[in-house]
Amino acid sequence: MSTKSVNSIITQGKSYQYVDNGDPMRGGMKDVYFSPDKKYVVAFYRDPQDFNSKERLKRIVTTYYDSFFNREGGDYYKELYSWPTDVIEENNKIGVVVPCYNSNFFFKKGFNNNDTLKGEEKNGKWFASAKFRVKDSKTKIDSSELGDWLSYFQVCVNISRGVKRLHAAGLAHSDLSYNNVLIDPVTKTAAIIDIDGLVVPNLFPPDVIGTTDFIAPEVLASKHLAIADPNRKLPKRETDLHALAVLIYMYLLYRHPLRGGQYFGQIEEIEEENLMMGEKALFVEHPSNDKNRNFKREYGDNLIKFSPWTDLKKTPYTITGPYLKDLFEQAFIKGLHNPMERPPAVMWEEALIKTNDLKLQCSNSQCDQKWFIYINTIDTRCPFCNTKYNQTIPVLDFYYQFKEGVWKPENQRLVIYNQTTLHKWHSNKNVLRNERLTTQDKIRDGYFSFHNQKWVFVNEKLTSLKDVSEDKEIPVGSMVELSEGKKLLLSKEEGGRIVIVSIANK
Repeated sequence: MSTKSVNSIITQGKSYQYVDNGDPMRGGMKDVYFSPDKKYVVAFYRDPQDFNSKERLKRIVTTYYDSFFNREGGDYYKELYSWPTDVIEENNKIGVVVPCYNSNFFFKKGFNNNDTLKGEEKNGKWFASAKFRVKDSKTKIDSSELGDWLSYFQVCVNISRGVKRLHAAGLAHSDLSYNNVLIDPVTKTAAIIDIDGLVVPNLFPPDVIGTTDFIAPEVLASKHLAIADPNRKLPKRETDLHALAVLIYMYLLYRHPLRGGQYFGQIEEIEEENLMMGEKALFVEHPSNDKNRNFKREYGDNLIKFSPWTDLKKTPYTITGPYLKDLFEQAFIKGLHNPMERPPAVMWEEALIKTNDLKLQCSNSQCDQKWFIYINTIDTRCPFCNTKYNQTIPVLDFYYQFKEGVWKPENQRLVIYNQTTLHKWHSNKNVLRNERLTTQDKIRDGYFSFHNQKWVFVNEKLTSLKDVSEDKEIPVGSMVELSEGKKLLLSKEEGGRIVIVSIANK
């Protein structure tokens, strides 16, 4: 571990600023000092750190730092984590050096009608509840800071990738929550913080059990047991996956998936909380058990005020589309009390990306959410403002070549609105839309347009695009009309896909 002093690391002979409760890693257990240039802070632990904690910190700033950031793709993760870069010792106290957050993670405006939040960190809690979205409320976040519904899909993709990378390295965050994730819906970015408490199974145990609302049920239900008790459940990969599912649900639906109206009788508030979020945890939208299916405990008699988020008929979890629907059921029904059933982070990432291809822009220009997901309904309406969608909807279903002459459906589709773009990850199944995507592969292959009362695809880059229905090539620079049953071969390369067109909302 480094033995550098505060003067050599922080101040270089200059004065530095102490900030109480400014800990970028939370916990209330550190004293924080800004560097003179405000580019990084040093956070000193108030309590002495044992050998195990020191060794954990040493590995975080050396071995794990190197494996995360000094390899291909490392720049992406530098933006995603607030990762400690050094450990120091001063006056028998241990501190960690952490870069300051990017400026976009601080409120420029904050609340709609006062400046209370101006300059404060964009803690994820401000974006995860309907309480901060009600018009004319003192606690409504200004619309310039909220983004639209689509913003939160990309935010959740970034968080999922961050958790995926931690788990791939054999690590667990242990306290994943909106307190330890900063988000900016405007730039669609996220920053995972509190990295200094990473869990390494069988080597570095967790320091905390988590944050209220995000602690996995099995951890809460067994917290009364001794640490050494084999039945005691502590934070690890599977508990991260519970917290990740809760975060995604809350960022897309602005309510908690377990905090409903389930009643346990006349008991103490703490005991009620432990049952509701622990042993007796129940999905508020469980399809066959409605005991937890209201929000009066949290919102009282103001349910209409917080509509549509408090109205499960208007905004059920199914409005997030088929891929996320399946994962929410896996996380909050099958996996709620069976940790091994919880979807891994990579499944959330893939489902969010595939769902992005199902988006439609609301026909109501005044709609706060602006986008919604097409879910195969005959009468297509925005679930948030109930505005009927005013155009026909071409839907492209993807097929891949299983073997010569045999094409199988991929359970993937692209829903078209005016100016939808087509990319290489659409035309070729071997190109994955993840953090390793090259700049070249991000360039669009073409776009869709409603032209002269017809839907067309304009080919910009596909060199082997073919209209299979009419057995003719579609050269680069030309267009092809989309009609019911039209079959298009997007690419003849290995991994190339075929799409079949259907027209909905006629």
